[in-house]
Amino acid sequence: MPRPRQFDEQRVLSAVQAVFWDKGYVGTSLEDLLAASGLGKGSLYGAFGDKKSLFLRVLRKYDEANDHMLRAWLEQADRGIDVIRNFVTGPVCDPSGEQARRGCLLANTAMELSASTTEVAAEARRSYASTTAALTDAVRRAQREGDVAPHLDPDLTARAVLSGQLGLIMLGRIGQDPAALSLTATALLDGLVPAP
Repeated sequence: MPRPRQFDEQRVLSAVQAVFWDKGYVGTSLEDLLAASGLGKGSLYGAFGDKKSLFLRVLRKYDEANDHMLRAWLEQADRGIDVIRNFVTGPVCDPSGEQARRGCLLANTAMELSASTTEVAAEARRSYASTTAALTDAVRRAQREGDVAPHLDPDLTARAVLSGQLGLIMLGRIGQDPAALSLTATALLDGLVPAP
């Protein structure tokens, strides 16, 4: 009979997520994962599979948490336009630029692995489709509330907002000046979701 696990699975996943996020998939070694998790190789791989399986699980957990957060914003926000603004400016609002340089785990991963790892490309497509659906709902709400021009196509606008945010993430990742990123985010919002 197998022994029960003697560790907190969610704590381990959070710890290894931080390592993957900071170092990337390729840059993360087995030693990094063992140090972060506090587990031995047998325990880590016995519980989560190989490095790739562990990474895909961490990535899905991260994506699901972001999707849940975006939907919660939409439910709790006073106005739909606030959700769109927060989505675009969130990754670049840290004046130190540290958050922008860290980027987004999904965006970083998609850039690193989508061409070589079909599972990552599929997860990115799934996650971005979910994000687009939530943003489409936010655009529709903002249109009903009179904050976004009614002639805009909600789905196309949501895709443009996502694309713009991903561009800001990439610029932040390479170390662009935080003040310039903030101004760019404002210009992006003014162009993509103009008031009526």
